[in-house]
Amino acid sequence: MDDPADNNPFAQVPIEVTISVGRARPMVRDLLRLSRDAVLALDRRVDDPVELYVGDRLIARGELEELEGDQAGQLAVRLTEVANLRGGL
Repeated sequence: MDDPADNNPFAQVPIEVTISVGRARPMVRDLLRLSRDAVLALDRRVDDPVELYVGDRLIARGELEELEGDQAGQLAVRLTEVANLRGGL
């Protein structure tokens, strides 16, 4: 079955998706002290969902996964929640 999106001229235009895994709010003095192998703690845990953005718009949430096979070690996101583009998540 043909997908109507396949006939849209914009369907082949690449778009950048940003994955947000967490945030940190260190003081400037703490940033100035950072060196190689320093650890900057984020506000999320490893198992917490990540957020997917296009520009400033939240489009989905998901879980980080590690790919297997030929792509072993590469990170990926398994979507668990997708925004209704007309109404949000």
